[in-house]
Amino acid sequence: MQQGFCPRLAHPSDMRVALVTDRTVHHDEERRTADDAAARLDALASLLDANGHDVTVFCARWWDGGFPSFDHDGITYRAIASTPGERWATLRLARALRGFDPDVVHVAGATPEHALGARVTSPGTPVVIGYYEPPPGSRADRWALRAADAAIVPSAFVATAVRELGVAGDALTRLPNPVEMARVRAVDPAADAGDVVYSRRLDDAANLESLLLALAEFRDREWSATVIGDGPERARYERQASDLRIADRIDFVGACELDRRLALFKGAHVYAQTATRTSFPTDLLRALACGCVGVVEYHANSAAHELVEHADRGLLATSDEALVECLREATATARASVNEAYAEYDANRFLARHVDLYRSL
Repeated sequence: MQQGFCPRLAHPSDMRVALVTDRTVHHDEERRTADDAAARLDALASLLDANGHDVTVFCARWWDGGFPSFDHDGITYRAIASTPGERWATLRLARALRGFDPDVVHVAGATPEHALGARVTSPGTPVVIGYYEPPPGSRADRWALRAADAAIVPSAFVATAVRELGVAGDALTRLPNPVEMARVRAVDPAADAGDVVYSRRLDDAANLESLLLALAEFRDREWSATVIGDGPERARYERQASDLRIADRIDFVGACELDRRLALFKGAHVYAQTATRTSFPTDLLRALACGCVGVVEYHANSAAHELVEHADRGLLATSDEALVECLREATATARASVNEAYAEYDANRFLARHVDLYRSL
């Protein structure tokens, strides 16, 4: 715990990076494994810190006490608000940035006003805005994108929405979420993994019913499935599995830490992605790296199809009937436990591409 900022690191190649977001993974511990903007920014902060860069996260306070800053796992968090969404946070950010003197400011797109504040405060400092979800197209979004030197998105799906706001092509960079290849290689396959695995928060966009209905078509065959994740719709999906008379084939294991998820992916044959909404399906990417055959049901508000359209071990379904056929086809593909083709998504490359972009600005 501290009440000040870390000194500038001495190595000339190190950068001083300000990450700006109202909400972090620490604001909602139940969603720490969620596939969302907070998780992506947390991964970036950890990678920057682990590789010698001086990173401070400017955010709403999530720690106890009135301390203006707080050190956690080597990363400094600086309070610009008591709770997320406070009206004067941008003004406090401006003062805090002057004290930090960053080489680059990376702002989460959920609070585009902060990009404007950073530009006004530090006119000579590059400002990057990262949109994880498609922006709503507000006036603040348009102003922020004009003020920023570059925009980062995780997928072509989000990139399309950002381009519609008038961003020049050379100012937009697509950086997919990372996959932890060292952990993928090291984890042993789980002996209790189902043949088919699904992993996501079970909310109103999970659309697990599509998979359950498809699996019910194979009642006369031997198979098992694992559903990873928790959420408000879990009980409804468990009832549906019972109504379809396949409950004895499906294991609802709830939310799992990353190594457990990777072990289940490595032990499975097929990963099914049927959610109606996702900006980037990180667990699908991890499952593909773990050797799963990826079966994706196409939805207009999802980027999941981008990972399997041209993949050797990927299948895309555009209807309920096609989903059944894709599952049948997937079983004819040999099992695998690691797919090195996905090393291009490794966390170190994710970091390197961010740092290269920062330096280019």
